[in-house]
Amino acid sequence: MNPLAASILFHAIGAASAACCYVPQKRVRGWSWQSYWLAQASFCWLLLPVAGAFLTVPDFWQVVRDAPRDAMWRTFLLGAAYGIGGTAFGVAIRYVGFSVTYATAIGISTVVGTAYAIAKGKTGLADTAANLAEFWARNGSVWVVAGIAVGVAGVVLCGVSGRWKERDQTASGAVAGAGRAWLGLALCLVAGLLSAVYGISLAEGEPIAELARWYGDKHKVMGIDAATFSNNAIYPFANGGAFLTTSIYCLILHFRHRTLGEVVALPEGTERACLPINWAMAVLTGCLWYGQFFFYGFGHHFIMKVAGFEQTCWAIHMILLILLGTLIGVAFGEWRGVRPITRRALVAAVALLIIGKLMLDYGNLLGSRQPAAETRQL
Repeated sequence: MNPLAASILFHAIGAASAACCYVPQKRVRGWSWQSYWLAQASFCWLLLPVAGAFLTVPDFWQVVRDAPRDAMWRTFLLGAAYGIGGTAFGVAIRYVGFSVTYATAIGISTVVGTAYAIAKGKTGLADTAANLAEFWARNGSVWVVAGIAVGVAGVVLCGVSGRWKERDQTASGAVAGAGRAWLGLALCLVAGLLSAVYGISLAEGEPIAELARWYGDKHKVMGIDAATFSNNAIYPFANGGAFLTTSIYCLILHFRHRTLGEVVALPEGTERACLPINWAMAVLTGCLWYGQFFFYGFGHHFIMKVAGFEQTCWAIHMILLILLGTLIGVAFGEWRGVRPITRRALVAAVALLIIGKLMLDYGNLLGSRQPAAETRQL
C-alpha cells in the first residue's frame, strides 16, 4: 500500500476508535461516574500503554534507561495536564452530549496542537521563525493551512448547530434536565486546550520514539517493521501522567461520596445493573481509547516515510474524530426533534469537515512529491 494512503487509513481507524470509545458508557448501570472513569482510565492510561510498549518496542527497558530524562519528564507532566482535560471531557458529555463535546473540545485541540507542531518543527520553539518559513516554503503548505481552516469552520458550525439542537430539544421537552449547556461548553473549552497539551506531550516525547526506532532497526514485531511501533514508547509516559491526575480526582470523589466499594459490589436495590457488564464496558472503553493512539502512531510513521507534513497528523486525527463523533451522535438519536434549519446546519458542518480533510490529504500529497534534495535545502 502507498505510505500516504496507509497513513490516511490508520488515522481513520484510530479516529473511529476514539469516536466510539465513550459509547460503552451508555450501558453502565449502578456505578457512579468516578467508578466508571477510574476503571476505564486504569486500562487506557496505565495497563495498555505499558503492556503495548513492552510487547511492541524492542528492548523497551533499555530505551527507558537511555532516553533523555528531561524529555521523559516533560512528556509525563504534559500528560498529567491532559488528564485534567480528559476528565473535563468525560463530564462535558453528560451536559451537552457526544456531538457538541467532540466538536468544541477537539476543534480547539486541532488548532492549538497543530500550531505548536508547526512552530516547534524539528529544531524546537527557539527556531519558530525558521520553522514557519520552512513550512510555508514547501509544496502543498497552502492546501494544508486551508484544509485546517475549512475543518475548523466545520467545527464551529458543529458547535453552533449543537447549541441550536439543545435549544430545540429543551423547547420540545425531549431532554430532561436541559439548560446546563453553558457549563458543558466551559468544560469543553478546558478539555480542548488540555487535549492539545496531549499532542504537545507526544511532540516532546519524540526523542524517546527516535531512540525506540534506533533500537528497533532491522527488527520485526509480528512481521511488521519495529519502527512502525516506535510511538508506543512515548505512551507509558504521556498516558501515565494522565492516569495520575485522573486517579487522584476520582479517588477524591470516591472518598467524598463513599462509592469506592461499588467497583467490586453493586449497591443494593440497583435495577438492571450487572457488575461484569460494567467492567466489560470500562475495559472496552479503555481498549478503544488506547487504540486511537496505537493507530495514530502508525499513521505518523507512514506520513514521515513519504516526507509529508508530519505536523498535520494531529489535525488529520482530530478532524476525523470530530466527523465520526458527530455521526455517532446522530446514530444515537441526539439530534431527534430538532428544527429543519438545525439539521441543515449539521449537514453543512459535516460537509465542511469532509472537505477540510480532503484538502489536508491533497496538501500532504503535494508535499510528499517534493524532491528530497529540495526538502533538505529548505
